Amino acid sequence: MKTIIVSNRLPVKISDNNGELEFKQSEGGLATGLGSIYRQGDNMWLGWPGIEVASEDGQREITSRLGAMNLYPVFLTQEEINLYYEGFSNETLWPVFHYHPTYARYEQSYWDSYVEVNRKFKEAIFQVAEPGDKIWIHDYQLLLLPGMIRAEQPDITIGFFLHIPFPSYELFRLIPWRAELLENMLGADLLGFHTFDDVRHFISSVTRILPVHSYGNELNYDDRQAVAEPFPMGIDDKKFEDLAQSELVLESVATLKETFQDSKMILSIDRLDYSKGILQRLQAFDILLQSNPEYIEKVVLYMIVVPSRDTVAQYKELRDEIDKLVGNINSRYRTLNWTPVNYYYRSFPVEMLSALYTMAEVCLISPMRDGMNLVCKEYVASRTNNTGVLILSEMAGAAKELIDAVIVNPNNVGEVYRAMIDALNMSLEEQERRMRAMREVVSKFNIRHWVKIYMDKLDEVKQMQDSMQAKHIGPNGRVYIENEYIHARRRAIFLDYDGTLVGFKSNIDMAMPDEDLYDILEQLTADPANNIVIVSGRKYQTLEDWFGRMPIDIIAEHGAWQKRKDGDWQKLPGLYNQWKQEIRTILETYVDRTPGSFIEEKSYSLVWHYRKVEEGLGELRANELMTTLRFITADKGLQMLPGNKVIEIKNVEVNKGKVSLSWLDNNECDFIMALGDDHTDEDMFKALPESAFTIKIGSNISSARFYLRDYREVRRLLRSLTIRKSLSA
Repeated sequence: MKTIIVSNRLPVKISDNNGELEFKQSEGGLATGLGSIYRQGDNMWLGWPGIEVASEDGQREITSRLGAMNLYPVFLTQEEINLYYEGFSNETLWPVFHYHPTYARYEQSYWDSYVEVNRKFKEAIFQVAEPGDKIWIHDYQLLLLPGMIRAEQPDITIGFFLHIPFPSYELFRLIPWRAELLENMLGADLLGFHTFDDVRHFISSVTRILPVHSYGNELNYDDRQAVAEPFPMGIDDKKFEDLAQSELVLESVATLKETFQDSKMILSIDRLDYSKGILQRLQAFDILLQSNPEYIEKVVLYMIVVPSRDTVAQYKELRDEIDKLVGNINSRYRTLNWTPVNYYYRSFPVEMLSALYTMAEVCLISPMRDGMNLVCKEYVASRTNNTGVLILSEMAGAAKELIDAVIVNPNNVGEVYRAMIDALNMSLEEQERRMRAMREVVSKFNIRHWVKIYMDKLDEVKQMQDSMQAKHIGPNGRVYIENEYIHARRRAIFLDYDGTLVGFKSNIDMAMPDEDLYDILEQLTADPANNIVIVSGRKYQTLEDWFGRMPIDIIAEHGAWQKRKDGDWQKLPGLYNQWKQEIRTILETYVDRTPGSFIEEKSYSLVWHYRKVEEGLGELRANELMTTLRFITADKGLQMLPGNKVIEIKNVEVNKGKVSLSWLDNNECDFIMALGDDHTDEDMFKALPESAFTIKIGSNISSARFYLRDYREVRRLLRSLTIRKSLSA
């Protein structure tokens, strides 16, 4: 059993040195963190090696040499890189996910290539994966991969982590292939994101675009339970602490101090991208010098922009704008011995970055949108003397953790300017207080911690799935139940109504029994060994109209009312309903605010229905209502039950589990079966003996032993019991 890490690129750089291939492993943050996994035992990392290799001999050589490093290549053509990576990944997904939808291109050729390359990754995985393996997939280039793997290996363990932001529903829905992306993402058991906002946006998109219900951060899809959860990524903090004390870095720091003399340094490091807010940062620095001439020759902006895709139009235009703005600022404020903006359009070795982190009094990180941003954490880890000020955009995922930074809205140039002034004048005591707190966060939630808590949660999700996994009743399961049914002397069959015996209707009064259902019940009740019990949340008057003439027991309103087959309706003693007026007033305000919702009143409960409400709005209002009622119901001894497009408030004594056990106390049976589709039926499943055939309808995530997909399968099962019994007689 091994772990296979999958990403677009392998953590290796391959270069051709006079016909000889040289392999150098990456020392980036992700490669460092995942090194503890892929370098162990039979584990491996699978991805594109970064070069195009056409010949089979060349591919064999690279595969062999990478294998020695626990790496496995997926070879891509230049056309695939152009369409799948540069195209769909970076010209469709990247701008939408970073809130720049006007830059997005929705080309069919991009999508077709994206599908094919994800399929190529799937085929590569199946060449090395074995039963019991774990697969951890990374980032937006491989959103289809979890579902593709799941389709062929239903029981395999799959984790997925998105390293960029997930956009709000209103943006995500712009993508023409939105449903396909979400369906395949849900092939993962655990979906990881940097922040809770990303989780919230993902769940919102899933529940609005797909026929999927969520319970908190759990999503039920395709008879499986997937979990979406935030895991803010960390860095190798010890690496940057040690670098800051190394001889090479200290020499570079001394050189920087000699170069800049008494000028304070504001450090800015970014990759060239329109999501990074580089122009706004320069505008804020311009305002600083224009409004505060006393800072001339006293402060420098040391700005590193790492080259990225500058042949693409938007990136080339951005680079030209940066060049113009830097030139403009420098031409207006430069003196003989001082240049305000020291601008470098290139990458720097990590030792030089460490020297800059150590040197800079202020680090300015103000992206317009960023999944996490690790540069700010590297700066904090490098400040071993606990001084320095971090100015951080609230749009970066790291802002949720580094709350002691000076947080700014990057769109507010004036606010960024004022933050620079505050940072340059911040007292040492205040700097130390803030930096100590941030260093504790960066140290505790480092890259090793990130890997550990993600993998632990993935194991936990699989255990939860196994414990909650009811088995679908296929042909063998049906035969087993039929045999137990035939040989039983006395039987109890508890049947929920809505969603179990009939399908849901937008108008609840339309969900009446049909002739087929009556025929099944009549055949079941014809057997004197059978005790049929309808256990429903419906009003007792309604159930009396529908089933009162039949020789069955009826439990109405979740147990508030009961009727034996030959008796009269009896109320559960000790119930009261004086609370209803206050709760009804609250429910009425939600009816007024939510078109399509309505209130159903029962003897000892109130139900707020939202089946007719616009998708998304109903769930939003339901969550608000539950929050509003949570403490009120607790104080009054009431129970609040969320169901299928309903929220019911009832007396806490009313419980399907209690009433079912009470019924069994008075009726000895050697065959017990219970079927239901709702949260209220879970009480019944948990209360009944382990030997009972408990069956959840519509979901396999349940305390029940088995599940059926819908009311049609329920009817087929019930009818098969009567047929087998008649054939065996």
